[in-house]
Amino acid sequence: MTDAANTPLANQIEQQPMSLGKEAARNLATTTKTPPQMQGITSRWLLKLLPWVETVGGAYRVNRRLTYAVGDGRVSFTSTGSQIQVVPQELCELPLLRGFEDTEVLNALASRFVQQEFAAGDVIIRAGQEANQIILIAHGKVNKIGTGKYENEVVLDVLADGDHFGDYAVVQSEDTWDVTLTALTRCTILSLPEQAFQQLVNQSEALQAQVDKFRETLSKPQNTEGEASINISSGHAGESILPGTFADYEMNPREYELNVAQTILQINTRVADLYNEPMNQTAEQLRLTIEELRERQEHDMINNREFGLLHNADLNQRIFTRSGAPTPDDLDELLSLVWKEPSFFLAHPRTIAAFGRECNRLGLYPNPIPMGNSAIPSWRGIPIYPCNKIPVTKERTSSIMLMRVGAANQGVIGLHKTNIPDEYQPSLSVRFMGINEKAVISYLVSAYYSAVVLVPDALAILEDVEIGR
Repeated sequence: MTDAANTPLANQIEQQPMSLGKEAARNLATTTKTPPQMQGITSRWLLKLLPWVETVGGAYRVNRRLTYAVGDGRVSFTSTGSQIQVVPQELCELPLLRGFEDTEVLNALASRFVQQEFAAGDVIIRAGQEANQIILIAHGKVNKIGTGKYENEVVLDVLADGDHFGDYAVVQSEDTWDVTLTALTRCTILSLPEQAFQQLVNQSEALQAQVDKFRETLSKPQNTEGEASINISSGHAGESILPGTFADYEMNPREYELNVAQTILQINTRVADLYNEPMNQTAEQLRLTIEELRERQEHDMINNREFGLLHNADLNQRIFTRSGAPTPDDLDELLSLVWKEPSFFLAHPRTIAAFGRECNRLGLYPNPIPMGNSAIPSWRGIPIYPCNKIPVTKERTSSIMLMRVGAANQGVIGLHKTNIPDEYQPSLSVRFMGINEKAVISYLVSAYYSAVVLVPDALAILEDVEIGR
């Protein structure tokens, strides 16, 4: 006998819906929607933390005391196979040749550099040897080692790609080196013998004049920062004759012009007219566009070659890690460079993670600093803010910046101009450009900004920080 429940007719009766299905019901329902989300939005700590200075006329001039110290830089190289040569024009980055423009002489100098290879641990020059060459580091890291008070070895500095050494000694005719250079990694060095350099000096009046000018600069009285001295008498008694003095200024101070980031936002009139509930399409399009502009603004303030902080830090304010990964010792070294009221560190999130690993390895647990609903890592009480605009190279190296901020502190500041026409946010304008023949509305969105390091010791950078695990 067949069970009635298993008959096809019974199955059809059971499959009949007894209520309205969700698919049909959703046609009558109102969905809950979010505004358009954007993964590229970051905290943009640099824009939040920098003091902003109003820039009248679109330019900002930084006046400083006259400085005799010749500007320093790093040289670049070209390679053909295993052969490396210095770019002749890049020799002008040496203090000795700053401002020298004789291309023929620069080419002759570049051709006389001799390439040498050193393994890790090799001595490149030794203290006490004759000081008879100019050295360029094409690749690798080099320890600059001096002698301590009790004749022990002390690491004075770490030199790396593009650094140079020996031009002062050659010009001042020093007899022997007072430091030792030791290869920390495998190194490629270019050296110019003093004899070859002196031959060119004897052949070129322009180069001889450049050397004489450099020697004159070194002989002028200056303080430890290279600024023209102000003569002051102290500790005297009676009616001593007091020195006369004045504070001299730079004759050609640097001016910073406001940079601009712009785009044209386009919206179809049909979209703007009909699809505005519950969110206004024009407002949402504008919000996302402005977010992207602000991201570009922070990127430029760090990476722009004209005014970006990574490219405007003084060479003497750039250091390298001692071992590769960022250690507490490295951050202490940064603090020794920006010791006058340091404000904050800025580093890529992966770099912060690498520093955290080093702290864990050493058993150190710095106290975080509360910031809103989160906690910011710190070192020596100075917060370390994350910033993904600091680049990470393909070799997984990055940089850490430490800065002092504020015009009153002679620190790092941001520049902007408010009260501009059609201003939507401070120093950001949205201008209606009209409607074209395809019924598309256009808005010009512009942001104006720049960054300034008022004095060199307001910014220091720890370079070539290894963040690989």
